[in-house]
Amino acid sequence: MLSTQHEVFLEVARRLSFTKAGQSLFLSQSAVSKQVKALEEYYRVGLFERLGNAVALTPAGQLLYRKLLQAQQLQAELREEMAALSPRFTPDIHMVIGASTTVSLYVLPAVLSAYLAAHPRTQLTLKNRNSENILKALLDHEIDLGVIEGIHRVSNVTYTPLLTDDVVAVCSARNPLRHQQLALTDLYRVPLALREAGSGTLAVLEQALQAQRIRLADLRVQVRLGGTEALKNFVRVDDQVLAFLPRQSVARALAAGELAEVVVRDLPLKRHFEFIQRRGTENLAPFREFMQFALRHYSEQE
Repeated sequence: MLSTQHEVFLEVARRLSFTKAGQSLFLSQSAVSKQVKALEEYYRVGLFERLGNAVALTPAGQLLYRKLLQAQQLQAELREEMAALSPRFTPDIHMVIGASTTVSLYVLPAVLSAYLAAHPRTQLTLKNRNSENILKALLDHEIDLGVIEGIHRVSNVTYTPLLTDDVVAVCSARNPLRHQQLALTDLYRVPLALREAGSGTLAVLEQALQAQRIRLADLRVQVRLGGTEALKNFVRVDDQVLAFLPRQSVARALAAGELAEVVVRDLPLKRHFEFIQRRGTENLAPFREFMQFALRHYSEQE
């Protein structure tokens, strides 16, 4: 088992911030500093360079970070293999899942609740960021498992399909567009409100437009907002803009008449949600079991 000091070091190394590591671990900054100092005294070498308010890993810190990531992987494998040999060995499982904004808000809550009810010895942490940052968090070993959509693939990550959803064009119920069907050429004149760069929803829209030889840069993008809820709430109160949002995120607002769906002809928008894992972790039981549980849950909903 990794010591508390090593766990604290790993969090500081991931975030390159004593303050952020303390917030993540629910420790004071002084407590974090004390643990790191104890490691530096043990190894008799500095692990971090203090650069004003920022920190960077020294060569010794980089070495320790790489080795501890390997140790974490071996620890997870040992726990799994020991449980297979000894049925009485049932350690608590801590799993950190990262998901894009839409997934965190509208896709995962139901399956997380059902999974925890069936696996009471599991503790889950869900981190909510856009798809691009979830991929980075996975590669930085900040999360164990991710769920993203609409992003380019990288070679050291495995992808497992979860479900498919539509992205729809919506506007305020007071917007004159609400009764119209738009042609692709109409998008050049309509003011748009869009998600921020790195959003999976935005990536899906950009890809669909590119397939129709339309550049997003040529359209009237008036505002970009970080997060699905922020964009949805903006469209509710603005009578001019058109937005593209996941159907799951606007279903209630459409049913309540707060938003109206606008058909854009010849612009099919499909999002494909996928689990992402670092290569080499695919067969670890906790991750495999959670993914299988989620896949069963959503197949039963269809």
